[in-house]
Order: sequence, then structure tokens, then C-alpha cells
Amino acid sequence: MVRRSRRYQQSRQMVDHSRTYSLEEALEQLKSLARARFDETVECSVQLGIDPRHSEQQVRGSISLPHGTGKERTVAVFAEGEKAEAARQAGADYVGADELIEQVQNGFTDFDVALATPDIMGRMGRLGRYLGPRGLMPSPKSGTVRDDVAEAVAEFKAGRIEFRNDSGGNVHVPVGKLSFNTEALAENVRTLIDQLLRMKPPATKGKYLSKVCVCSTMNPAIQVNMG
Repeated sequence: MVRRSRRYQQSRQMVDHSRTYSLEEALEQLKSLARARFDETVECSVQLGIDPRHSEQQVRGSISLPHGTGKERTVAVFAEGEKAEAARQAGADYVGADELIEQVQNGFTDFDVALATPDIMGRMGRLGRYLGPRGLMPSPKSGTVRDDVAEAVAEFKAGRIEFRNDSGGNVHVPVGKLSFNTEALAENVRTLIDQLLRMKPPATKGKYLSKVCVCSTMNPAIQVNMG
């Protein structure tokens, strides 16, 4: 059992867990609970009506939130030649091909996003054991394997984020900071929900958006009615 702090327990008692809140109400409640000395991250967690055991029901992609996430992201790009230079010019933090692959094999994973050009992917299979568990392995489905690496770097630096369901069929996505105004946070959440609805696997049955919650770093989840 996870032991929670007294502050967390106090915050939990201030949330009515017998009801679902409107999105704006939930976000305002999170703001009222803020006690941390740092700008907490707001996260949206969505329980999807999928069977994650089946590959055709996996939900994975990337999205640009209209107001960003409030976090500066470190981007690594696996490319060579002109595309590597284009990535550097676009502001990538780490760029390389075989030498960067070797660095990752030696334990280097000090980045938030990994991008790769299609011609490099054949050499990156060995990195699955290092990047896969952290959700960093480039994939065409998540928009992280692309020829237009300069554009990709710009997008992810501006706040484009990747997401994928976990083994329980849940998706957890940061949607901003508590310092954002309520309207900006709400627009980010709705943009995420719209994207998830567009990505609904045809094989799913029953209710797709089973449960939607928002929470912040130091405070409990609040269930939201997105109907």
C-alpha cells in the first residue's frame, strides 16, 4: 500500500469522490488545493474501454496541445548527413547516428523525446531494451520517425507530446501547469480527449472513454464528466 502524506490526505478529504465534476470545476478545485512550493504539473488520466492484450486495440500517438505543457523538453535525434544538420539548426539537443546509438547502449537516456529518420531505424532495433521501457523508442505511430526532422524538432520543442496506453488500458498525459489559467488547461484537456476519440480502435466494444480524471503532482485525482 502506498503511504500518502498528511497534506495529500487533507486534500483528498476536500474532494467529493461520490460525484463527477465538470472539467472547469475540477480544474478550479485543483487550483484551490495547491500547497506546493513549485508549479505543479496537471495530468489528465483516461481509462479506455480497450483490451490492451490485443495489438489492434493499442492507442498510441502524439499531440500538440494548444497551450503547450509548460515544460521545456530535451530532444535527441537519430539522423546523419543533411538531416542531422537540419535537426541541429532546429534546436535538437543531441544529434547523431551510430555514435548516439552507442551512447544510448552505454546508458545515456538524458532526453525527453527521441526522433529518428526512417533510414536510421534499421540500426536502432538494439535500442529497444533501453528506450522501450521509458516509452522513448521512436515509432511511426507516435510521429517520432520522420524525414522532416527539423519540423519534428520544432513541434516537440513547442510542446508536442507522445502518449500510449499502459497495460491497464489507461493513458496519462501532462496537460499543463497549475499556473495556467483554467480556460487554457480546459482547452488542452479537450484537445486530448478529441484526439483520443479520433483514435478509437474499431475493435473496441462498449464504452470507450470509461473514466476521465485530472490531478496535479501533489494532489488526488478528480473525476471529470466529459459527456
